[in-house]
Amino acid sequence: MCCDLKRRFLLLYATQKGQAKAIAEEICVQAGARGFEADMHCISEMDKYNLEGEKDPVVIVISTTGTGDPPDTARKFVKKIQDKNLPPDHFAHLQYGLLGLGDSEYTFFCNGGKTVDRRLQELGAQHFYDTGLADDCVGLELVVDPWIDGLWLALKKVFLLQKEKEGMSNDVSAVSSTLSAAACVGHELNLSSEIQNLKLEDEGDASSDVSSRKPVDINLLASSRDTEPSLVHSVPPISQAALNIPVLPPEYIEVQFQDTHGENPHPSILISEGTTFEVPVTKAVQLTREDAIKTALLLELDIANTAFDYQPGDAFCVVCPNSVSEVEELLHLLGLSERGECFVCVKVKEGTKKKGASRPQHIPERSTLKFILTWCLEIRAIPKKAFLRALVEYTSNAGEKRRLQELCSRQGNSDYTRFIRESNVCLLDLLRAFPSCKPSLNLLIEHLPKLQARFYSASSSNLYQPGKLSFVFNVVEFPACPTRPVSRKGVCTGWLAELVAPLLHPNKNTLNTKEGSPPTEEISIFARPNNTFHLPSDPSVPFVMVGPGTGIAPFIGFLQHRQKLREEHTDWHFGETWLFFGCRHHDRDYLFKDELRCFLENGTLTHLKVCFSRDSSTAEGALPKYVQDVLRLYAKEVARVLLKDSGYFYVCGDKKHMADGVSDAVVDILSMEMEVDKLEAMKMLAMLRETKRYLQDVWS
Repeated sequence: MCCDLKRRFLLLYATQKGQAKAIAEEICVQAGARGFEADMHCISEMDKYNLEGEKDPVVIVISTTGTGDPPDTARKFVKKIQDKNLPPDHFAHLQYGLLGLGDSEYTFFCNGGKTVDRRLQELGAQHFYDTGLADDCVGLELVVDPWIDGLWLALKKVFLLQKEKEGMSNDVSAVSSTLSAAACVGHELNLSSEIQNLKLEDEGDASSDVSSRKPVDINLLASSRDTEPSLVHSVPPISQAALNIPVLPPEYIEVQFQDTHGENPHPSILISEGTTFEVPVTKAVQLTREDAIKTALLLELDIANTAFDYQPGDAFCVVCPNSVSEVEELLHLLGLSERGECFVCVKVKEGTKKKGASRPQHIPERSTLKFILTWCLEIRAIPKKAFLRALVEYTSNAGEKRRLQELCSRQGNSDYTRFIRESNVCLLDLLRAFPSCKPSLNLLIEHLPKLQARFYSASSSNLYQPGKLSFVFNVVEFPACPTRPVSRKGVCTGWLAELVAPLLHPNKNTLNTKEGSPPTEEISIFARPNNTFHLPSDPSVPFVMVGPGTGIAPFIGFLQHRQKLREEHTDWHFGETWLFFGCRHHDRDYLFKDELRCFLENGTLTHLKVCFSRDSSTAEGALPKYVQDVLRLYAKEVARVLLKDSGYFYVCGDKKHMADGVSDAVVDILSMEMEVDKLEAMKMLAMLRETKRYLQDVWS
């Protein structure tokens, strides 16, 4: 019925790390296969679309960043629609569907999408399809796949309604017109429930690979003696199932090797988020003992000769490369070890079927192959299903090809989650596991996301240490496991640890440096100001800080700043300060032990409460192990700071294993001290968050 309609819809995406863009591209591919035309744009490209005059349906895919912010690419858009002068019917003409991406490990789940959704509703826009909220904590595909499936029926209904309304406007019969209008209303009223009960009506559509429906040759699969599935083999029922696999994405990049020579661009040109600064690392200190479970390092940067500015509590980003050894191994597995230093030209393939294809902004038009793999692509990224689907075409072994099909199929969702997602498998792991897979360079550039800079909290005060910027991090370790036969360090933390090794061990590797001193290394950084995680503007306001492990980092900056203010303004009144700190062992990983003692002795820090989760005590169980347990011991004092003294509460550190426990403890404290039930206490905590007096800087 709709084949003669113009079935165009506007597809907008707002992405931080590429997830939303990848999903939008999948929607775009499926749209073409189903007879729709997706007009796709990044939401920041406001010169290429016009919501104020948009008559066709709009589909929005938007992620969340930070602790609940829209992605950077959506900031200008959000600011525009939040203009308080806009009338409540500003978008009354607009019909849209929205898919939000988020992580339930964070308090403000999918808040980027929710913010846009709520504001569009306030301005009169109408849903033609229910909002989807996908959770990266359990697997985005659990919501994304069925949401995309349901989108096509919802779009068909929109276009049917449009056709019926057009027919009504041309119908001279009032009775016929009334009946048609009633039918339209019925369609609109039933749309939501019909979509919720959706069963795919288009089994014949090109939404899955036809070849995947052929009978399975069991001889191609793993031996029947293998009763447990793994990354490389499966067991029934999936090993015997007909598979629904994604549409093969069209290739759109062409990579040409060149005989010319020259210089690579500086990695800083790849950064679009702000001005980058080249700063020397002037100091490196290992804060933990050699036998500590985690190795924590403090690095000090010299920013004196730059325009870089920050406040205690701000974060900044470090531009980092991929591991040299991993890049070399990747070149080896691709059969390109001899061509790493060759210059390549990257451009859009002529005649590609990909709509709006363009060279990714993070890929230079011309550079060496090794530069692209080192500075541009996140080779550690967990492969998306679309990438797995594309890898199938470059795999020669039938059994390996089948397993890759399973992992990207609808039927293989649980295997994908278990063996790819939860195992943190990357491209290198796949190429080791599936040796007949030999992907092209263009495929890597098309599917691997941009290598992201890594965020760190400042652990210093520019007032206390002018021209210096310090930060603290644990060297991340990924031990070997069945899906990953080699251990790895974090991309950035491993690189930084290797970079500053001469500063940590000055007696080694210093033969070629001036007077035996270690060389000065430089790194590229750019600002990432935090709009809320700052000291109270009124110094008389008391505050509580909770930061176990490296979560203590921003609070060192807080205390340095407070100490300097106390020295410079002896006539000011300063509120009391509490710090709840936790680590595993008193003698192995008690970070900043001496500094904290000094802050306590000079009065900058009023109360210091420390707990040790792995130290045994003479009375087992008598001492609290975690910061949330210590908080409960000081319930009256914490409640007084928050309720009576209108103080602030700061939490920094691990989200899953600490921050949630801290918020639960605060709810218990408020419930007990206010003598109300937990629901009322939770409302009070929500109010504290809303008024920016309960602030978190957390990671998962």
